[in-house]
Amino acid sequence: MRWVREGLLVPAVAAVLVLLTLWEGKGQPPPGMAVLVGSSLCVAMPLLLRRVLPLTGAVLSAVVGLGGLGFLPAWPGMLVTMGTFCAAVYHRERAPGLVLAVCGCWVLVSAVIAGSPVQAFTVTDLVVMGVAPVATGYALRLHRERADQALRVQRAEADRLVAEADRVLAEDRARLARDVHDSVGHHLTAIRMQATAARRVLDGAPPVADRALGTIAELSSSALEEVREMLSTLRDVPAGVGLGEVEQLAERLSGPDRRITVSWSGAAAPVPPAVDHTAYRVVQEALTNVVRHSTAGRVDVRVRRDQEVLVVTVVDDGAGGAVRPGLEGQGIRGMRERVRSVGGTLVVGPGGAGWSVRAELPTGRVG
Repeated sequence: MRWVREGLLVPAVAAVLVLLTLWEGKGQPPPGMAVLVGSSLCVAMPLLLRRVLPLTGAVLSAVVGLGGLGFLPAWPGMLVTMGTFCAAVYHRERAPGLVLAVCGCWVLVSAVIAGSPVQAFTVTDLVVMGVAPVATGYALRLHRERADQALRVQRAEADRLVAEADRVLAEDRARLARDVHDSVGHHLTAIRMQATAARRVLDGAPPVADRALGTIAELSSSALEEVREMLSTLRDVPAGVGLGEVEQLAERLSGPDRRITVSWSGAAAPVPPAVDHTAYRVVQEALTNVVRHSTAGRVDVRVRRDQEVLVVTVVDDGAGGAVRPGLEGQGIRGMRERVRSVGGTLVVGPGGAGWSVRAELPTGRVG
């Protein structure tokens, strides 16, 4: 698409030059109309080189412009050449003085070809045609570099804020896990012990009572195991984790009745730390929700690295259902906030045979 735009630039600039020449001649076509059109196309052609060979393109445009001045006195081709020198300084990061010297030589030679006596060639002409394009290109390049630096500072600050928020969240979750373990775990253990002791003491009790006490002991033991499993996922892992730990997370949450697989595809390129961390948190929260709320026996975690986006998908085969707006759980809201903080999008809802969580996180272009 960019080359299409570049290709349209040349005929557009050539058409403007032809129209300006006709306007200068009161609408009367000059005798060398073919020369006018050809010179206009040739002087605009080096614009295609302004990104890859900026100074070479400027010199080629200057040579064509000087040749056109000999045949077309009223031809404004020098305006295009001035633009190419401006682009040369903008795209060429080193030796702007060299571009200025070449541009100055072009201005002097063009004055000689135009027939201007040396004493009539003022400093103003040199400044307007030689110094101004170079200074404009240099100023634009400085503005671009400052804008890029400001963007890098903003991204670094955003990464710092995300890391700080993750640290605070990790501390809160660890404290909550300890409190739940100490309180709920203690009471569930006491209930199981009391029920087991009662069954031993009431040996020979009616079958209904014995069965009730056995059910209490079994349910409390099962609840204790579920609480411990949930707390193991609630406890945050050290800061700086990323997708490299996803397979360990999947192995830790897999079990006899639940199989979690991880697949990778796309470009093997690094991603920004904030995006890597956010992707891990999305997978962690999605798998935690599967463990807590789903009867899924299979969960697929897919990570795909495209040109400018990292796509993370978690799909299970449990019973799916629509999420009503405003009734999302804290986990889903937390995922949305994390994904939004790095400029991504999150889609949660029924997918495949069960439930799907899909996050698209921008990473910047590969390479």
